[in-house]
Amino acid sequence: MALSFDPEIEVALKAAADAMGEIPPPPPRGDALMLRAGLDGLMAQMLAAAVVAPGVTKTTYHTVAADGTQLNLHWFASSNSRPGSAVCYIHGGGMICGSVDLYNAVISDYVTASGVPMLAVSYRLAPEHPHPTPVEDAYAGLAWLFDHAAELGVDPSRIAVMGDSAGGGIAAGVALLARDRGLQLARQILIYPMLDDRNQEPEDALVPFANWTYDNNFTGWSALLGSAFGSDDVPAAAAPSRATDLRGVAPLYMEVGELDIFRLEDIDYARNIAAAGVSIELHVHPGAPHGFERMAPESDVAKRATADRLRVLASL
Repeated sequence: MALSFDPEIEVALKAAADAMGEIPPPPPRGDALMLRAGLDGLMAQMLAAAVVAPGVTKTTYHTVAADGTQLNLHWFASSNSRPGSAVCYIHGGGMICGSVDLYNAVISDYVTASGVPMLAVSYRLAPEHPHPTPVEDAYAGLAWLFDHAAELGVDPSRIAVMGDSAGGGIAAGVALLARDRGLQLARQILIYPMLDDRNQEPEDALVPFANWTYDNNFTGWSALLGSAFGSDDVPAAAAPSRATDLRGVAPLYMEVGELDIFRLEDIDYARNIAAAGVSIELHVHPGAPHGFERMAPESDVAKRATADRLRVLASL
């Protein structure tokens, strides 16, 4: 059977296209700053930017990155937050765009629905800040959470790392660093993560459905990796699919849509973690493209995915 959109998602996409009118041409392949400008505007529309859910407080803390730069950390908690567990959340944006502010609604909705507080890291973006800056910034946020667990009412044995898209890829890199540096994570929760810089050859069956395109993927990875892009010199912390030893990483929860260009790299990563003797839960959602739950939040597939995420968060 040929690939096709989930019918509910297809209706939502048509309505969005009709509302947007004429779509501007894509930026030139490799132009990260132009792509950033377009994607930040799109994310602002899709993510209800700068809106924190009622009942959730957002408190800003600070830590120091590996290179001495001060980073902002944002603690989202609600009146119904249960003491004990916590999540370090890494926002998406193709390695080149996005921000915690753009994710205010996404993160605070998770906190409200799950009762689990989250620390979101304002990591620096490529191309101005290539690897290792994004993953090291994110790790610095996670380390701060462990160091300040007692004052936040957090049990260090119940801390997870979570992210979507590029944030999911960075979260996977953070999970590898945590293993290697002695921080024991309870879970890594990866939502359609961007894991493999070598995923550059278009899969013909997916091209008609790709909203995060192969050209975008080239632009994001080349911005992050510079001259190392595609070579044998890319470390696993930058592109976790490069990891050759996954023993001892945190248990994995992962989702990806079958119409997402990340689907095979994500499936392979989950399989490799399973082969290393680590517990995994993997969902591949039929008819779903990248970012499907934000395009069609009322669709059955989005509701199923959200329920699964909340179940995993509640289990921490």
